Amino acid sequence: MAKSKSFYICSECGYKTEKWIGKCPKCNSWGTFEEEINIVTSPGAPIHSSTSIKDISENVFSFDEVTFEEKDRLKTGIEEFDRVLGGGLLKGEVVLITGNPGIGKSTLLLQVASEYTKYGDVYYISGEESPAQVKNRGERLKIKSRSLYLMSETDISKIYEFLILKRPGVVVVDSIQTLYNSVIDSIPGTPTQIRECTLKIIELAKKYGISFFIVGHITKDGKVAGPKLLEHMVDAVFNFEGEQGLFHRILRSTKNRFGSTNELAVFSMEEEGMKEVKNSSEYFLSERDEKNIGSMVVPVLEGTKIFLMEIQTLLTEVTIGIPRRIVQGFDRNRIQILTAVAEKKMGLSLGMKDLFLNVPGGLSIADPAADLAVLISILSIYRGVEISQKIAAIGELGLRGEIRKVFFIDKRLRELEKLGFKGVYVPEANRKEIEKNSYGLKLIYLKNLEELLERMNKDG
Repeated sequence: MAKSKSFYICSECGYKTEKWIGKCPKCNSWGTFEEEINIVTSPGAPIHSSTSIKDISENVFSFDEVTFEEKDRLKTGIEEFDRVLGGGLLKGEVVLITGNPGIGKSTLLLQVASEYTKYGDVYYISGEESPAQVKNRGERLKIKSRSLYLMSETDISKIYEFLILKRPGVVVVDSIQTLYNSVIDSIPGTPTQIRECTLKIIELAKKYGISFFIVGHITKDGKVAGPKLLEHMVDAVFNFEGEQGLFHRILRSTKNRFGSTNELAVFSMEEEGMKEVKNSSEYFLSERDEKNIGSMVVPVLEGTKIFLMEIQTLLTEVTIGIPRRIVQGFDRNRIQILTAVAEKKMGLSLGMKDLFLNVPGGLSIADPAADLAVLISILSIYRGVEISQKIAAIGELGLRGEIRKVFFIDKRLRELEKLGFKGVYVPEANRKEIEKNSYGLKLIYLKNLEELLERMNKDG
């Protein structure tokens, strides 16, 4: 006979233990263990199945027989959203969208749901709001659609049977933490319930070709709430981010089986909902002065798109204690390396100065091609030299002070050219690739930091 056995699992890392403990021995998190029920089959018990070989064979296809065309992707018409998806939503795709409470996940998905109605019926299943509350938000967004249906239900078994009957094209589930399976003896939101409900949704998606958007809560550390397995089960994971006090929101792809990872789209939060920002580079650079001290622009790569970002630095004398390195939007460890290179190879005395670095707009730069722009901005504030807002810099720095080759140089230069930049510092190592094309930019080639210093001294 089958019998149930309980164990405890860490919601942060998935570590299992038979008894509840306060601190996880694997990830050192406190209070993250939650009980799960496992059905154990007695040794030697026969396995019964009502599935025949014929039923299984119907789901087996030759590789050459399977066809796919780009037209199979469902597009909303919101270009930035479709781009993050990889060109559109595939039939049977399951997308997890996470973000802080109140960031605008439900607003964005309600807008997206109304756009998908041109392909057929769309169901918005909310376990957190009543249909009247969702309709109230929809009216504010000026949504009108007879093919968009609102459903308030949290029992996954009822939802499963209903969707099999209706066979809609797209379904939004808001949120996965509110759903439960009545067969399982645990409350909604536990790792067991989240896993089992997600399995049911994936079964619906793959078997019946229904596409799903699932809203997921996050923990105070910014991680997806529930078992880590949840992120591995779905096809794509998007994070909806935004800084308090700012009106723009960022949709970032961290996983996508059918598109590029690390894609990023910018939205502006307005009265009528989320509005895509197509020219995001101009959006982030709109408040720059004609000339700046301690400021430099760099074209960074996020997924398949180039963003022009401004790097601002400020140096002050240390009054007491250890010099501070306050960094926002950049890797703090990388700043420590770059300041060490600046001291050794450029003769800058930064050891007794406080350094503040900021990337305006709330974005974080991980692209190593921003190294040169950081050093030029530091050199500018150190010497008090103004830099034109029409000059940019591209280049990765090595510990010997060499300026290394960067990838996708053509896309970076085209973006600078499009926004009216006049000149750009580029690595000498990219010269052959650059000279294959023509640009309306003054290209300043640099091999190392010594050449940069010579150039700065020459220009005064």
